[in-house]
Amino acid sequence: MATADETPLGVFERYLSLWVALCIAAGVALGLAVPGLFSAIAGLEYASVNLVVAVFIWVMIYPMMVNVDFASLKDVGKKPKGLCITLVVNWLIKPFTMAALGILFFEFLFAGIVDPQNAKEYIAGMILLGVAPCTAMVFVWSQLVRGDANYTLVQVSINDIVMVFAFAPIAALLLGVTDIIVPWETLFLSVILYVVIPLAAGYVTRRSLDRTGHHERIAQFTARVKPFSVMGLLATVVLLFGFQAQTIVDKPMVIALIAIPLLVQSYGIFAIAYAWGYLWRVPFSTAAPAALIGTSNFFELAVAVAISLFGLNSGAALATVVGVLVEVPVMLSLVAFANRTRSHFA
Repeated sequence: MATADETPLGVFERYLSLWVALCIAAGVALGLAVPGLFSAIAGLEYASVNLVVAVFIWVMIYPMMVNVDFASLKDVGKKPKGLCITLVVNWLIKPFTMAALGILFFEFLFAGIVDPQNAKEYIAGMILLGVAPCTAMVFVWSQLVRGDANYTLVQVSINDIVMVFAFAPIAALLLGVTDIIVPWETLFLSVILYVVIPLAAGYVTRRSLDRTGHHERIAQFTARVKPFSVMGLLATVVLLFGFQAQTIVDKPMVIALIAIPLLVQSYGIFAIAYAWGYLWRVPFSTAAPAALIGTSNFFELAVAVAISLFGLNSGAALATVVGVLVEVPVMLSLVAFANRTRSHFA
């Protein structure tokens, strides 16, 4: 873990929004220039899963899962308040507020601006973001607020295990509430493909690297594979916006409209979790990461499931990618706020 004087945020993380914006522009330009290429890629699918996008997403997710340490579960009883905040916010509050905000904005406030069918898909994408709590970038946010690194690992590990069992039921429930018919088999297949398999692969890799008990080998391995994870993310963004190119050109306000409720959700969830930690007298090193875990999203999973359920050209897929665009500047602003208010905690 980084010391107080170091910054764990590399060039990619620091300018993630810029890289994503550039890839959005490249994707739109390529989508308009060579639509036949993207149509051919869209046709490469099996059981509602696009094979090209699946490969890119596996490349993104796998390095994150290597960081999940099942051995940390023995510490689950330590500092139970922080873990309680994490689990309640992630699974009992955040998915439902995201669904409520999606309905509020796209079925009422934006009703005269957005086509009803597209509105349903945007809501679906937002719901998938809300049901997918972050896995990897949480370690970066925790380091930036000088959080308890070991306890953050406990929180993330427990969160991932809960995700295996809770993601599909909650997503299906909320998508059903919004009158979107979701095939359960596709939803479960997505969880197996994008959570269970990468998590198992990460566990096997971690065990093989950590036989001697020295975590340096794990850090070295994740550092080596990180560039591939970055390329997978950016390639996925290019593909998604290439598929959506014509829609974006025809309706340029769509990105801004989707971003508004996502921003409200992010700052609102952080306020709930952070205030809860303060009022419950949770130490800052535990409370701040708990609030940041609840705010951040596992957008790679949300993107993959949106593609599997609704298709590459869907509004749901577009909404999940917009989540990538807004997340980093939002999270950096919250990190700055947390650091400024550190002295108010016990």
